[in-house]
Amino acid sequence: MKRTAKSIQADIAKGAFRPHTALSTMALAYYQQDTTTLAKNMFPVCPVGLSSDNYYVFDKEDLLRDNWQRKPAYGKVDPAVISEHTETYACGVDQMIMGIDNIRQTDLNRRQGPRTADPRQQRTKVMAAQANIHQDSDFSKSFMKKGAWANEGQGQDSTTISGNQFIKFSNGNSDPIAFFDAKKTAMRQATGRTPNRLGLGINVFNALKIHPAIIERVKFGGTTANPANVTENVLAQLFGIDKIVIDQTVQNKAGLGQDADMQFIGDPNAFLLAYATDTPSIEEPSAGYIFTWDMLENGILLPVLNYQGEAGTHSEFVEGLMAYDMKKTADDLAFFGYDAV
Repeated sequence: MKRTAKSIQADIAKGAFRPHTALSTMALAYYQQDTTTLAKNMFPVCPVGLSSDNYYVFDKEDLLRDNWQRKPAYGKVDPAVISEHTETYACGVDQMIMGIDNIRQTDLNRRQGPRTADPRQQRTKVMAAQANIHQDSDFSKSFMKKGAWANEGQGQDSTTISGNQFIKFSNGNSDPIAFFDAKKTAMRQATGRTPNRLGLGINVFNALKIHPAIIERVKFGGTTANPANVTENVLAQLFGIDKIVIDQTVQNKAGLGQDADMQFIGDPNAFLLAYATDTPSIEEPSAGYIFTWDMLENGILLPVLNYQGEAGTHSEFVEGLMAYDMKKTADDLAFFGYDAV
């Protein structure tokens, strides 16, 4: 019996025939979770109305000084001085464009079966995922490296250390809990703020999970059915840190057409201990901010637009835009450690 378009459509409606097409419920897409991104989990996002402007900095030396004085009889004390100055930010605009071949898409749309995903939605998701990769790359290049912060230290294999050196966490003779307690105390003394964020390179996290001093603290809390596991939450409690972020975003650092070169974006053997606010604040300092500008004046920080290609190309394009300045705003509110394992 010869099949006709009408009979095929009838069989499709009955579920008796399924044409050869792509699955609509499954695809191999290597998207990374937003929760694994380092930049936005370490620094708060601060939406701004102008691409560049000033922000106030009140000097901690004056804010933390005791300016109260005993009032003299029949007189008054000198006015207290709280110094201030301004710093600037400047958001640069980044762009990403992806194309859609409408001729190829016509063939896909006419298949009488499960519809493939809307190519515009798929490209929008790709752009959002790569925006995280792009920002994490900027964060690592700017803040997860030697010389980025005034306070930094290098891990040593030897137990003989000096200055800001520390024993590598892969060495069983080190004491990570005492180490972070000491760094937290030092920052509290210098700034009046106790660090609340800890970004860990993946190798540092893996070493801490099996460190004897940490295993000793948690092993008696496990059972056969529920063995003790060292997680980010466990480490956060042991170190007295509000949020621990594992720096595990990966990036293909090879160019188009080259063999894949998959690497962690950040230094897997480094960590960053910092104090940062959850949201922008005029009453709290923060080690850094991600100043983000809505360049299209619509309140959207990552706008995605769709437009037709030139006549004769039978194509359309999806465009993504973002404008930000990832800036260190308080150099004394962070400690960077490298060669930690």
